[in-house]
Amino acid sequence: MASVASNFGMDTSDVDQWIGKQIVFAEFWDPCNATDIRRWVQAMDYANPLHWDEPFARASKFGGLIAPQSFTVAMDYGHGCHPSCVGKIPGSHLIFAGEEWWFYGTPVRPGDKLTQERFFAGYKLADTAFAGPTMFADGDTVHRNQHGGLIAKERATSIRYLIDEAAKRAVYGKENRPPKLWTKAELDEINRVRLAWILSNREGVSPRFSDVKVGDTLPRRVVGPHSRVSFALECRAHRQNIWGTWRWNTPEGAIDPAREDAGFAEDMSYDFEARKIDPRQGDGLHHGPSSGHINPEKGEKVGMGGVYGYGSSMNAWHVDYISYWAGHEGYVWHSKTQFRKPAFEGDVAYVDGEVIEKIENAPNGMAMVKLATKMTTQDGDVILKGTAEVSLPA
Repeated sequence: MASVASNFGMDTSDVDQWIGKQIVFAEFWDPCNATDIRRWVQAMDYANPLHWDEPFARASKFGGLIAPQSFTVAMDYGHGCHPSCVGKIPGSHLIFAGEEWWFYGTPVRPGDKLTQERFFAGYKLADTAFAGPTMFADGDTVHRNQHGGLIAKERATSIRYLIDEAAKRAVYGKENRPPKLWTKAELDEINRVRLAWILSNREGVSPRFSDVKVGDTLPRRVVGPHSRVSFALECRAHRQNIWGTWRWNTPEGAIDPAREDAGFAEDMSYDFEARKIDPRQGDGLHHGPSSGHINPEKGEKVGMGGVYGYGSSMNAWHVDYISYWAGHEGYVWHSKTQFRKPAFEGDVAYVDGEVIEKIENAPNGMAMVKLATKMTTQDGDVILKGTAEVSLPA
């Protein structure tokens, strides 16, 4: 594989050694709490009262606040993508390309503490319009709670690319897409659509499997307009990015490539030694791989043309969208998304969904429906395509 990669224009020799190995040993000190969950849904603009309204949640079948399924990624180090971006590729950076999740039926509640096992699964190489020689790398994370119960498994895919090549091609050059300035009338319409979606299933009533038909559409959701403030809030909703929340737990004798070099651009990497004195140096947002999301100069330097949104947030908007429709008796067992491009500053993201299949007897023995989602901007650009399999009451 190394010789092929070398001919392709990327030196992957340092990446090859980690294929199939357990990597990224990091763990949170503390269990999550209700405020962590509320912070997450606020940042994701997910107004489901089951996740923030204590009286509502206590009166529900759950007896109290539970986390949305999308919150699992906030219980992990590295926004879910770290196992897909280990090893040094000189002159490279990365963006997130997609997520696939398998869930196992146990909700995360305040007081839960998740632990993770993370593995680098491998990669493939392609020639892309964005950056020419490009690596699509996969990493797997298994999440368990404090009782050893299996919560979820994620496969994350990252796009690793050569910074100079992306900058030269300037696919996302700022001159091509200045941030949109919204009129009051346009903002009023956005707010109308947003509120209509919130009201579409606030009580959490689940559709019956027998009533659902292929071709049924879900109410439209809108998220945004996105800004540097909204991107910063999304970053801070990940527990990893709060000062002092996690520790390395690398076993004695093991080497953790994420600790030595996680594969980010040099000026967008953490400084873990400096972090011991100045915690900003390791918080991701001021210094580290998330800094390009709010710092336009850094965003431009890595070929993104300015500040841009998070793949993990887009995946959360997708999962939350389907969960809201499925209601309190529904459950997302499997979800897969492909990120086509980021949400940029000034954009909104419209989320639309459709039932594309009914499965009478799924492998888990349940009646399931399969849905497809599409996320578009105000200009009609597709930024995400996704699917999910969801159980519903008969």
